[in-house]
Amino acid sequence: MAVTRFDVDQLPAMPWKNGGGVTREITCQPPGAPLDGFDWRLSIAHIASDGPFSAFPGIDRVITLLQGAGVHLQCGSARWNHRLDQVLQPFAFAGEDAIHARLIDGDCHDFNVMTRRSACRAEVQVLRGATELSGAPAGMLLATHGEWRLHSGDAPAVLSPHQGLWWTAQELRWTLTPTDPAAALLAVLIHPA
Repeated sequence: MAVTRFDVDQLPAMPWKNGGGVTREITCQPPGAPLDGFDWRLSIAHIASDGPFSAFPGIDRVITLLQGAGVHLQCGSARWNHRLDQVLQPFAFAGEDAIHARLIDGDCHDFNVMTRRSACRAEVQVLRGATELSGAPAGMLLATHGEWRLHSGDAPAVLSPHQGLWWTAQELRWTLTPTDPAAALLAVLIHPA
């Protein structure tokens, strides 16, 4: 079993090729996989200007606004348009969709989950109260607001805002308890395809 803690502010920032923002990668599995070879990837992006999203054929994506007014996502083929303007409201779409993002009112930060369709699928939840989280062989927990107490077997942990943990290689079940009524936590469970 591998459980890795992280602090969002300490994750390295990687500039986008088009200069429109930066990405802080939480994890990419398997370790060291290139962008065209991962099974799943978790990251936080800072979107600083309008522009296209990179295409990821065969990948399912879930994007969740963390901070800012958000972006208007427009699918190039006009199949859909979506205003990502509500904090902590996950939105799923196909990675092969040609998407242009237009900032609504200034820069924003979002959380991204990408899973290779043939390998796995992601279940993304926003938790706001005490919860027993069902088991998954891999996943991530990220405190966005308030402090959270976590237990999985005999492995207790406390997460403050912008802190999280991810795990692989063992099915873990979590008991999650917020210490603040306004607390919120992002939970990602990765399941086999």
